[in-house]
Amino acid sequence: MKELKLKICGMKEADNILEVAELQPDYMGFIFYDKTPRNFDAEMPQIPSAVKKTGVFVNAKIDDILKKIRKYDLKALQLHGNESPEFCGELNILLREVKIELIKVFSIGEDFDFKDIKAYEAVVDYFLFDTKGKNKGGNGTVFNWEILKEYPSEKPFFLSGGIGLEQLSAVKELQEHFRAKGKEDVLYAIDVNSKFEDKPGLKNVGKLKKLEVRG
Repeated sequence: MKELKLKICGMKEADNILEVAELQPDYMGFIFYDKTPRNFDAEMPQIPSAVKKTGVFVNAKIDDILKKIRKYDLKALQLHGNESPEFCGELNILLREVKIELIKVFSIGEDFDFKDIKAYEAVVDYFLFDTKGKNKGGNGTVFNWEILKEYPSEKPFFLSGGIGLEQLSAVKELQEHFRAKGKEDVLYAIDVNSKFEDKPGLKNVGKLKKLEVRG
């Protein structure tokens, strides 16, 4: 079965960032949103170039996003707010030449409609599906993955929302579902955060070492 990419999000403390980087996740997420305890506003330690530093933004202005790209050498952007398709399209044009990936988040509740993603398909590289909750991510709860079995798009996506070690068998079952439908490539990565923390922004490296999704 195809290996999933791994994104570890909500990084904050320098020593912890270096420890987690040694595990060589595909993506590490840094949240630039001052309404979360995981807000990153510090010097970035040097981490391997193979680990894609991902900036997470919530309804930020394009100029502010570009400043963070330059300051931290970001290789991917994750938009977690109410950004419009037009906004994403404008940002996509600016990112294309520098090959920075663009991820658009959709928070899923029981009333989610996949029609909402249609206008974004041409202007982002990936979708990310998270649990709809009171916070913009890091809620620690899993949404109903059965909804994803009706996923109509060919656009690859990150799976997020309260994923812990106990969800790994369900992740593999979802992989198998898409493989059977000939859409193995759509489930691209998992995104983990709060279930692997000792406190907001501080990841438990021992738990992360048990996270086997890439082999």
